[in-house]
Amino acid sequence: MSTASTMMDKNLPPCAGLCSLEQATQPGLPLEECVRRLKRMHYMLKRLHGIFVARLTAEPIYELKMAFAHHAHLCAEHITAIRNRVAEMREPPLGLEEVPHPALERFFDEILCAPTTEERLCGIYTTALGALQKEVSVYLQETHPLTDAPSRRLLRFAQIELEEMSQYGQQAIAALVKAESINDWQESILQPLLQAASCSTVDAASLPRRYSITPYRYDPIPQRDERFTDPWNQGVNAEVFLYHPDMPARAKVLMMLYKRLREIDVPEMMASIIVETSGKPWGYYRDMTRQLWDEARHALMGEVGFHALGVDWTQAKVTFNWSYRLNTECNPLERHGVLFFIEQGLMPKTGKRYEWEVAQESGLSLAATIQDFDWADEVLHSQIGRQWYVPEFESLQKALDFGDAAWSKILSNWTTVKEQGLTQHENWWPGIYEQMCRSLGEQPDSRAVAFAETYEGQRADLQRIAGE
Repeated sequence: MSTASTMMDKNLPPCAGLCSLEQATQPGLPLEECVRRLKRMHYMLKRLHGIFVARLTAEPIYELKMAFAHHAHLCAEHITAIRNRVAEMREPPLGLEEVPHPALERFFDEILCAPTTEERLCGIYTTALGALQKEVSVYLQETHPLTDAPSRRLLRFAQIELEEMSQYGQQAIAALVKAESINDWQESILQPLLQAASCSTVDAASLPRRYSITPYRYDPIPQRDERFTDPWNQGVNAEVFLYHPDMPARAKVLMMLYKRLREIDVPEMMASIIVETSGKPWGYYRDMTRQLWDEARHALMGEVGFHALGVDWTQAKVTFNWSYRLNTECNPLERHGVLFFIEQGLMPKTGKRYEWEVAQESGLSLAATIQDFDWADEVLHSQIGRQWYVPEFESLQKALDFGDAAWSKILSNWTTVKEQGLTQHENWWPGIYEQMCRSLGEQPDSRAVAFAETYEGQRADLQRIAGE
């Protein structure tokens, strides 16, 4: 019996299960065409990533702000995978920063410059994501399943997450978009640009523009929706409460959940660093976007924790004072310095370990899970800072001193915002604490109810500052 006959008798799938022998006999795409298409998809993902980050800070709707952070992270991960794959297929220079087509550039410029949330949602989730999903699908159908198996693997993974992003976007559009005029923009501007991007000979001057006639400018002012009442409020010093030896563990857990929810201001600030810092290796933007998403995830953890305890999170006054002032009064390196300085302060036993121990002591298992992962994330963030921020300085200590000085540069505005009538620094704490106690069927602790310390003249690391 021949060797071939013996193998056939075993009846095993050929080609490691990737395809049939008949499918493998088809030539598929040449490598040069594979590289061209992968670079085009890389460009589309990179532009989407840029739009999510650039529009996060000024997007008022909380759920969209969080989704933009998540989807920016997903784009960054797939960008990284494609960059690595292209590097395997061609020797440098790889040309990954080149614009594949002027019409495609203008297409994404239009979405970036779209003036309303509704238009951005339609541009991103219907037109742009739809086009990218189609390109991925066609590539998977046309490339050789065996010779190009590494590309097919990473694109099949990308296909899953692009579909999840698309589904989210369609739900958001169904909930928020009513204006018929958006259809006109999509049909008269975006679709013609996409069609032109498939043509090899296009006169760039003839390509249509509407919103991108005026170049995009990043808006650093954090915006919040109507659920965030009193955003200048600095009336409850969460850190003083958390480290107070006499406060009960469950009350401290609620305050920690508030601190998690309050981390909505970190992605608002980190987006400004990413957008306004140019010339870094791609790894910088990938890692910073991962941290941006983690910080958004922490805010979501806080929301979930409030829900589990039967507390209305909108009754807690979630300030944007930190992100607002860093974005408007500091440069990107100073913002990164403040972030790194804070992260280093979370590493000792009095930092994230302490918060996890309090959650464990409380007997609230969800809170312990939240703090466990929050702690792990902050260790990662400290490493990201050491990789990308610290090398800007002669030593770790100088990097820390720079961040400390940058934070102190934003002197307390507690009195100023009160005098301007922006807030009265309401003590909202007793109300949400008593909500939790009612939900858990417990009596409020009188010491916790009476807590009334503010951030007047004090930073969140409990350092006193010398006035305004």
